[in-house]
Amino acid sequence: MRLLVALLAMLALAGCERQVPEGVTEITYATPYPPSHPFSRADQRWIDFVAERSGGSLVVKPIWSGALLSADMSMEEVRHGVADVGLITPIYVRGGTHLLRTHTGFYSGADSIESQLALYRCLEAEIPQIARELEGLKVLAVQGGLLPGILTRNTQVTELADLRGLRIRAPTELLPILSQLGADPVEMPMGEVYSALAKGVLDGVVAPTDTLRSLHFSEITRYFYELRIPRGAYPARAMDLDSWNALSDEHRLVLQEGTAAWEAALADEIRKSEIIGRQAGEGRIVYSPASAAEQAEFDALYLSEGRRNAEELKRFGIDGLAAYRAARESIVGRDQIKCGGIS
Repeated sequence: MRLLVALLAMLALAGCERQVPEGVTEITYATPYPPSHPFSRADQRWIDFVAERSGGSLVVKPIWSGALLSADMSMEEVRHGVADVGLITPIYVRGGTHLLRTHTGFYSGADSIESQLALYRCLEAEIPQIARELEGLKVLAVQGGLLPGILTRNTQVTELADLRGLRIRAPTELLPILSQLGADPVEMPMGEVYSALAKGVLDGVVAPTDTLRSLHFSEITRYFYELRIPRGAYPARAMDLDSWNALSDEHRLVLQEGTAAWEAALADEIRKSEIIGRQAGEGRIVYSPASAAEQAEFDALYLSEGRRNAEELKRFGIDGLAAYRAARESIVGRDQIKCGGIS
């Protein structure tokens, strides 16, 4: 049904398209975020890069604010050509991305965006299952992010024990860990979290400080527990493979060169958004640091759960332990990545 709705929206938009000048190739880019979001600002920088590098012969038409793509069906929608290029979220897909959903729990020690991307590329090169789960797509950018903490509405969290009984939105890999700590974790697309917090459906959310501004969480939360929660990188911008193959060699080269530009723009805008987020929370948000002992306890749970999740992938015929070991061997020091532990 969602795919049908998206296709109808695409047809409606197509009916309003302007004529493309002769000698110019236009591709569409769809995202669920509005133009003001940090991700979208990075997207616009990529759009500008493509136009400039191609000399205006390849242009990208953005379609913002979820007019075409959904959060949990984005990969399938892009594969079906709903948009030529789209923001994809394999970590939210319900089926077919078992390793991509699980591998983000292997990144403890990769604190910076650059080290997260480096570790993803180690795994991408070594683990064939990643390519299988991305079949039909040409990945144009991988995205890392700020380490999240825990934002709460009415309960101040100053230690792990305070999480007991709180209903918290969290990514897949954290659900069992939070359950072990006595919380009631739930998974939902981030775009639905504001409403759930405002209505009291959620008590909190695992999120970085940039969301205080970008998702307006400063309006509905009061406390931020500065637990350093690991996060992984994942393929986040992709093109329908048929659309990719239909491009000229020259235009494919432009998009290949655009990968580094897009990833750098994303990293830059994400870092800027952290500063803006903290400014948005001034006078509203109370910050509570995690003690070294609390952090160590959480890290041990995180790694243990990551390994357990890796082992469970064998029921899908996936050697998750190979991916887990590859990740852990590639993290040779905090924020130091060498594929397979070898430079």
